[in-house]
Amino acid sequence: MTSPVISPVISPVTSPVTWTDPARQQHFMHWLQTVAPRHGIAADTLAPASADASFRRYLRVQAPDGARSSLIVMDAPPALEDVRPFQRVALLLAAAGLQVPQVLEADADHGFLLLTDLGTRPCLAALQQATPEGADRLMRPVLKALVQLQQRVPAEALPPFDEGLMTRELALFPEWCVAREFGLTWTAAQQAVWDRVCRILIEHMLAQPQVAVHADWMPRNLMLCGEAGDALTSVGVLDFQDAVRGPIGYDLASLLRDAFLSWDEAQEIDWAVRWWHDARRSRLPVPADFGDFWRDVEWTGLQRHLKVAGIFCRLKHRDDKPAYAEDLPRFFNYITRVANRYGPLRPLLGLMAPLSGARVGAGFTF
Repeated sequence: MTSPVISPVISPVTSPVTWTDPARQQHFMHWLQTVAPRHGIAADTLAPASADASFRRYLRVQAPDGARSSLIVMDAPPALEDVRPFQRVALLLAAAGLQVPQVLEADADHGFLLLTDLGTRPCLAALQQATPEGADRLMRPVLKALVQLQQRVPAEALPPFDEGLMTRELALFPEWCVAREFGLTWTAAQQAVWDRVCRILIEHMLAQPQVAVHADWMPRNLMLCGEAGDALTSVGVLDFQDAVRGPIGYDLASLLRDAFLSWDEAQEIDWAVRWWHDARRSRLPVPADFGDFWRDVEWTGLQRHLKVAGIFCRLKHRDDKPAYAEDLPRFFNYITRVANRYGPLRPLLGLMAPLSGARVGAGFTF
């Protein structure tokens, strides 16, 4: 196993809690003071806990009089973020035996949740600091937890990852990456190439077995809550509010080809084979041939990477969060590798070349 290629973790917020809306601040303080006595909260200990790529933010508050040492407050402006999906999916994941934040108090109309705290040990940081052997030990319970999620969470309880959603996600790439980040306008012929590739990806994703999909199963959204071993107790799961019923290869692609760190392909395949064996033993509907499954993972990952590249550029240009766009080369590497490998996707390479500036080497065609 070789060491991962990594990028810096986006650091947790350490500045004092600030508010841009005095009315919202007033309502929050009233709500916090109302719920504080029920949970032994020391309201004056409120401090930022972490940043988020969305409009949500997380605050940590100490609870010295309660059973827990600290709790987390989610602050999600309701005009921009709805906390109700988080509440619903949290119940589904908890019922499946997964370690997720418990919602202790909720003011959904104003976008405030009081949650249990899964700690301060993100899986991403641990992987970045681990030896290759240590990374393997960390990833094994993460892979098992993913099998548990897809086996135990009822897919029919989640909204579908349907053609409309896939199309809207893919549209982020030409709008924010091509046009805004690089200032390019595609010709009619280039747009036709894009449309054909998108159609191929969407049809392939819809044809895969459909299961419960976290939709952002990546080390940054996973926490280390105990000793490696039992996946249900050692892996904490965050940022699951966008969970859907979708293609079985999606979450594994998110994990193995991450937004913030990369592994060589031999390591990706080793972990994918382990997951595939566990999935078959758990009677998940994976293809009987691993080669077919790996193709599903790669094609599904391509749709995700095009989407996330668009999102990262949107974060830079719309939301004044430029750090995310620093990982664009990683996404172009993922995109180019997969497009070069499969004949039906190869026309995408001509659209990527002016953006990535990377030479496309010889690939494999399956």
